[in-house]
Amino acid sequence: QVHLVESGGGSVQAGGSLRLSCAASGFTASSYCMGWFRQAPGKEREGVATVYLGGTITWYTDSVKGRFTISQDNAKNTVDLQMNSLKPEDTAMYFCAATAYCVGFRPDHFRYWGQGTQVTVSS
Repeated sequence: QVHLVESGGGSVQAGGSLRLSCAASGFTASSYCMGWFRQAPGKEREGVATVYLGGTITWYTDSVKGRFTISQDNAKNTVDLQMNSLKPEDTAMYFCAATAYCVGFRPDHFRYWGQGTQVTVSS
């Protein structure tokens, strides 16, 4: 049974850093398309970053390029999101998601979801 559990969220000041981790079970994360999404209050869920083919292919939404890094730890079966230079507009619930093949970066392209972890960035 596929299971995803996020951790690492919290509250930081603008300019700070957080590292989110997604622990996968029931499947091998490096063989799946893995993604991080976020949803702010009153807004639609949006793709933040995805990783595919064992970490060889990555995608980032424009607003986080150069600040966020997605990576996989195959030994731990986790997918991490290193977030640097955080901004108040990064405040959201962050979700880990997985699907067998990367066909796009919209939430409806992903089949499995974690429960989310809250990230709050204060100015």
